Amino acid sequence: MNEKTISPTIALDSLGCKLNQAEIQQLARQLEAVGYRLVDPAEKADIYVLNTCSVTHVADRKSRHLLRLARRRNPAARLIAIGCYAQRAPAELGNIEGVELVLGNDRKMNLINYILQNIGSPLTIAPVPSGPNAVGRTRAFLKIQDGCKNFCAYCIVPLVRSREQNVAVDKILALIKGFVANGTREVVLTGTEIGAYNSDGVNLEGLIKRILADTPVPRLRLSSLQPHQISEELISLWRDSRLCPHFHLSLQSGSDAVLVRMKRRYTVADYRQMVVLIREKVPGVAITTDVIVGFPSETDTEFQETLGFCRDMQFARIHVFPFSPRPGTEAASMPNQVSDAVKKERSNLMLALSKESVKAFQQHFIGKTMDVLWEKQSQGVWSGLTGNYIKVYARSSASLTNLITPVKLLKLYRDGVYGII
Repeated sequence: MNEKTISPTIALDSLGCKLNQAEIQQLARQLEAVGYRLVDPAEKADIYVLNTCSVTHVADRKSRHLLRLARRRNPAARLIAIGCYAQRAPAELGNIEGVELVLGNDRKMNLINYILQNIGSPLTIAPVPSGPNAVGRTRAFLKIQDGCKNFCAYCIVPLVRSREQNVAVDKILALIKGFVANGTREVVLTGTEIGAYNSDGVNLEGLIKRILADTPVPRLRLSSLQPHQISEELISLWRDSRLCPHFHLSLQSGSDAVLVRMKRRYTVADYRQMVVLIREKVPGVAITTDVIVGFPSETDTEFQETLGFCRDMQFARIHVFPFSPRPGTEAASMPNQVSDAVKKERSNLMLALSKESVKAFQQHFIGKTMDVLWEKQSQGVWSGLTGNYIKVYARSSASLTNLITPVKLLKLYRDGVYGII
């Protein structure tokens, strides 16, 4: 029997990386456990919490926009800004009308205590959801590591995140077992730099081995990796079909000269060699990447090198970022900043290539049967993801939420592929 709750409604929202998503899911579980009622961020809520991003000026702007949008949705809402933007420029966010609390990365995981102290505890305890809409039920994002000490020239993350911290192996295993017991079908390991994971001598390779050996997780996916952190031994673990055939390898530039200025730790040849090795060892693998266009002093020739390299690599998707100078980073004060007009032109060219690459990758699997984890449906059309991150649509009158079923892929459709169950 469901108990009626009169506790404040809380909307949790997130911008940016999968690590931010993992943190917001963790906070959601904590709030649900003590009885707060969570609602969709698009709904009217008494309390609106945004895990902000500050990786670019566009991310800053989106963060401010979402806070103001929540205020318009409910003028009486109490707004809380947390995360990277909150760490970098708390006063900017604190000046937005309705923002009552700003918590940087050093304090945000204590959010529940701040809410209890400043807003109050729920008046009655609501049952913790356990059905298909429970937090992280289908795919759970799990933070295994935080912090980065690379200090790439363009990146603000080391300035707004903590020093390197690693979650203990036993805690990770316990969390995954808990997710699976609650019905989660896929766990995504996230962090600022998960390739640097090391807890009591156990590195990422060792952690994955333990997860596969000691938990029944049906699917395990990794978030972003750096090319220099991948070994043949790590790739060999993908012999286990529970590991999703999907690698997100940050490229940033296909020009060695630009990579040096960015202070990246690999060459174009290193990157190519790693992609070739992964494709040899992992059939049907999706390799996605990030590219920054318009980095200071980037010439037309250097950009064309990047464009050509990305075309050669045949990525499953390219995430394109026009260079955005971040306060306190080395690149922000570099000479020969590229104009916004040139950055926009280069961004459009790279986005066009990404669109072509996505379709070409998806087309390769037309006619094949692949397992799909179904997430949601709209007007009778279900959508879900394959292990190699293709979005699949299919019609069904059955309830497919959180099921993994084989699907024959028939044709390109919307932003993915249409199939038949």
